[in-house]
Amino acid sequence: MEIAIIGAGGVGGYFGARLAAAGQDVRFVARGKHLEALQSQGLVVRSPGGDLKLPVRATADPAELGAVDYVLVSVKTWQLPEVITTMAPLVGASTAIVTVQNGVEAPGQVAEVYGRAAVLPGAAEVIAYVDGPGIIRHLGNGKLSFGEWDNQQSSRTDQLREAFVDAGLQAAVPDDIWAALWTKFLSVVPSGGLGAASGVGYGVLRSRPGTRRLLTEATTEIRDVALARGIALAEDVVPRTLAWIDQLPADGTTSLQRDLIAGRPSELDSWTGAVVRLGAEAGVPTPVNTFLYELAAARAAAS
Repeated sequence: MEIAIIGAGGVGGYFGARLAAAGQDVRFVARGKHLEALQSQGLVVRSPGGDLKLPVRATADPAELGAVDYVLVSVKTWQLPEVITTMAPLVGASTAIVTVQNGVEAPGQVAEVYGRAAVLPGAAEVIAYVDGPGIIRHLGNGKLSFGEWDNQQSSRTDQLREAFVDAGLQAAVPDDIWAALWTKFLSVVPSGGLGAASGVGYGVLRSRPGTRRLLTEATTEIRDVALARGIALAEDVVPRTLAWIDQLPADGTTSLQRDLIAGRPSELDSWTGAVVRLGAEAGVPTPVNTFLYELAAARAAAS
């Protein structure tokens, strides 16, 4: 099986390394010092599940790799527009493009160029990051959920799931991939927006009556947007999301919050901004998310 990984960061680097170690033909698209290290020293994974060091095929130019069976798009949402254009040499007539961005709009953005039939909407659950050029530090989890656009069973989803399982990873093809994507969206966006606006961690957000109320209202708004767009979320998705936030480390923060504080490009527009945008399209008011978006956007503009 030929698999191209676009973005050899925490998610793509970890998944790609495990798949390559299991014998799959994995090809990486990367850049900068990370790419140089991959080409000269190979890919290193440090993980409680077992360390790896293996030579990999890596390039900055997708045209050098040719068409593959699967393209795993694991870049940040703000990098996606450029990637959609540059990955064209990887996409053949039967290529499946797996989107794993934190958000709900990436599959549609890719489908605008390559068609819905080419896209497998997906969501990753893995805690990993780049710990230096060519080095991935994996802390926990290793699951990818994905499915066909219309939720039908297919041989290509079965084959990809089997490849992940054979590599010691978890893979799931939910009955409804869109419900899965929006459920994950609910789990990160409210705390991401509120955390970015306030600068505090999960412990404060969930324990103060006022901020917990804002978390609840922001989560409820996103649920209402999803329902208005025809997404079949579970009836208890809001309390279940809050219960999940309650078990997170008290000093933990989202990647959105960390990026904004550090002055790096962030996924604000694809997280809280998307709630505001999609809510307006569906005619659903999103006052709390709109307020959080404006506060966080002002913070980003000032950095």
